[in-house]
Amino acid sequence: MTTYTFVDTYVVAKRDLIHWVRQPVRVLSGLLYPIVSVLIFAFVFGSAMSVYGGGDYREFLLPGMLGQAVAFGTAATLMVVSLDADRGVTDRFRASPMSQTGVVAGRSIADLVNSFIEIVVLVLCGLAIGWRWHTGVGGLLAAVGLLLWLRFALIWVGIYFGLALKPEAAQASWMLLFPLTMFANTFVSPELMPGWLRIVAEWNPLSSTVAACRELFGNPGVGGDSWAAQHALLLAVAWPLLLIAVFWPLSVRAYRDLSR
Repeated sequence: MTTYTFVDTYVVAKRDLIHWVRQPVRVLSGLLYPIVSVLIFAFVFGSAMSVYGGGDYREFLLPGMLGQAVAFGTAATLMVVSLDADRGVTDRFRASPMSQTGVVAGRSIADLVNSFIEIVVLVLCGLAIGWRWHTGVGGLLAAVGLLLWLRFALIWVGIYFGLALKPEAAQASWMLLFPLTMFANTFVSPELMPGWLRIVAEWNPLSSTVAACRELFGNPGVGGDSWAAQHALLLAVAWPLLLIAVFWPLSVRAYRDLSR
């Protein structure tokens, strides 16, 4: 049974990656948005932005942009899963002698590959505008690992809600993800926010990953007085683990019980 699960996971992941490659316009548009966002915040808004505790804003910015790109990937997962379910593709998977876990696991692997490519593109863009990391290859790889760890957790959130929502409702996910990425430490230090918003930003799971990446990159904006700020690395591991523990079994159950 385990062997069949691995084979089915590979087949589904390959299928999703092939679809991704065959849609170059969608791929380019997905990569263009974070690149344009980096350029806008670095050169248009950057001169008016300050980093709490001092430091170069471009070095503060890029970990936040990487975190935002990872979070926005949830909407892509949600939309693709919802479309497959609505068009009957998921029903054909369920009617086939396939591992139920393998189908959703294959989706997660394909999305991780897509996210890794997006992270690489953003890192190259950051290097082009003057961003640098200062902790060697180990710090870079550890930060990328944390970003992919969060992405893996959010994939299961996207799969679950993609199976639960129709495509029309799935399209509205962007409206929820945008404030999630803004009420965080992605663009501004929480210390510069109003009291209530500072608490929200500090305990946002995205903030933990972004803060941990800044620490691993050796970029400015690390630290703070709150427990969450002082234990960002711990929370960057714990938050995704909690999301996986909740949404992985929910996604598998939703797939098994899917009825459209």
